[in-house]
Amino acid sequence: MSAVPTLPLPAPIRRRHRVAGGCFAAFAITVTAAGGNGALRAEPRPAIAMHGTPLYPPDFPHFAYADPQRARKGGRITMGVQGTFDQLNPFVVKGNAAVGMREGSGGTNVYESLMERSFDEPFSLYGLLAEAIDVAADGRSVEFRLNPAARFSDRTPVTPEDVIFSLDTLREKGLPFMRSNYRDVVRAEKTGDHTVRFAFVDAENRELPLILALMPILPAHAWRDRDFEKTTLEPPIGSGPYVVTRADPGNVLELTRDPDYWGRDLPVRRGLYNADTLRYEYYRDQNSLFEAFKKGLIDIIAESDPARWSQVYDFPAVAEGRVVKEAFVTVLPKGMTGFVLNARRPIFADVRVREAMVRLYDFEWANKNLYFGLYRRQKGYFDGSELSFSGHPADARETTLLAPFPGTVTAEVAAGTWSPPITDGSGRDRAVLKGAFELLQTAGWRSEAGKLVNTSTREPFAFEILAATREHERLAVGYQRTLAALGIEARIRTVDAAQFEMRRKTFDYDMTMWSWGASASPGNEQLNRWTSRAAATEGSLNLPGVASPAVDAIVDALIASRAREDLVAAARALDRLLVSGFHVVPLFHAPAQWVARWTRIEHPSTMPKWGWTLPAWWVANGGKE
Repeated sequence: MSAVPTLPLPAPIRRRHRVAGGCFAAFAITVTAAGGNGALRAEPRPAIAMHGTPLYPPDFPHFAYADPQRARKGGRITMGVQGTFDQLNPFVVKGNAAVGMREGSGGTNVYESLMERSFDEPFSLYGLLAEAIDVAADGRSVEFRLNPAARFSDRTPVTPEDVIFSLDTLREKGLPFMRSNYRDVVRAEKTGDHTVRFAFVDAENRELPLILALMPILPAHAWRDRDFEKTTLEPPIGSGPYVVTRADPGNVLELTRDPDYWGRDLPVRRGLYNADTLRYEYYRDQNSLFEAFKKGLIDIIAESDPARWSQVYDFPAVAEGRVVKEAFVTVLPKGMTGFVLNARRPIFADVRVREAMVRLYDFEWANKNLYFGLYRRQKGYFDGSELSFSGHPADARETTLLAPFPGTVTAEVAAGTWSPPITDGSGRDRAVLKGAFELLQTAGWRSEAGKLVNTSTREPFAFEILAATREHERLAVGYQRTLAALGIEARIRTVDAAQFEMRRKTFDYDMTMWSWGASASPGNEQLNRWTSRAAATEGSLNLPGVASPAVDAIVDALIASRAREDLVAAARALDRLLVSGFHVVPLFHAPAQWVARWTRIEHPSTMPKWGWTLPAWWVANGGKE
């Protein structure tokens, strides 16, 4: 393999708002002698925590949610996927990448990173391709020591050149969040046969060493003379426990466990990745997928529909005990699921209009008539955790963060008392309709012959709701009915998965439905979700088009947090800003993860705090009858 030259990378694009940073005290680093480049170095270690210390000691045998004593190797696990795929590169915007290549129910099947995340902690990483991490005491660089045994699936060693190539390629050509995540790296260099060092523009982005530790590592020799951004169905070379053995676009992806996988005996791998074959079967809609599960064609189904969960899991295999239903309670923030109001469109540019749209959603009607009362109403973006604004008045830390941006948080949200209106469940609650109409009047709308029209332009209040599934369509119909009571015309358009992805990536919608997950340690991913830069970047997850200097600054503060208390304050401040901006009509969340499985699939008795993870599960008796 030819060497990759060690050159300074392009200068980063500066964030618009900067927040005073500091040393990496939260990593409990012990300063040693200065390295050859003059920077104070820290003691290399096999694990790192964003705040505090890692849960597992250096000599831990395996994660608590893995059960190597009971787990059996062998057999096949088949999962169902709604949608389609037309390519196998999960790191580029073009095309629809197959599920399971990089992430799949908690697994890194084909592509691995330098370190592995624990699903029992807010944000702690343990050695994988890299056996040690060394963060400089001043926080301006990080060095990784690669495991000499690390190999790609073609048996070539994983080298510092591969790591540098991966950074360079993903920052220039990868998904928007990758380009954003890695932009503060100013230099990458090989410092030894098995070591690679990254230098940062400054010490403000305290999460950056961990973000780099989670960067997928690509084989430079396999990509150097190819167009990385071009869609491909060629089975990739990765370093993970599985290799692609079948890719039938839109129908089936099949991964086979590598019997000579280099990392099978590492603590972060013991008891995990047990099935010989992982098969992902694609279905056009959720009903077809469920029918396949009933027939035993799919082994596990993560259920999201409370109607199905409470009403239709009554087929013979359930009664006979061959299929079991389980609810896994997690400690993770619930994230946000809602109707996205695209502020790039004039009709939703006014915050008063957006607030009215939030008020007009009748959760009580939907929960009773569509979801059998099983859902809970969403309020903010970190519900169910200490990061939520709800129930917490803004403290001194938050007040200081928000002080430069007066008026961006409403009084009720600042007090922690705001919640969406509770209706009478009729779908036409007169008090709620009246409050929403008064808001719309202040924004320049009036009722005329049963229609809501703009006072200045005489244009009717009409827009399209873009739906991706029949379930989304069903939910939109109820909302449409309530909106019609005020003379608002909401047209519903349901499109296939490919068209939905294309329109989502180009922000081609008035309103659509989306879910943003959340972790107990939010950080760099927020750049791709809520910043002004992301609002102008196609393919980002800033679907509502949030473009706020206050949000930009608070996201920076979140990433720069030096202690858990600082992170909590920044997350709550971000929650307050997003809720006050009424960018999303908040919907609901389930009280637990609902999972059904055929009993031929087994799992450990201990579940991760984050929820179930497929790599820890196995086929009973290794698939042998």
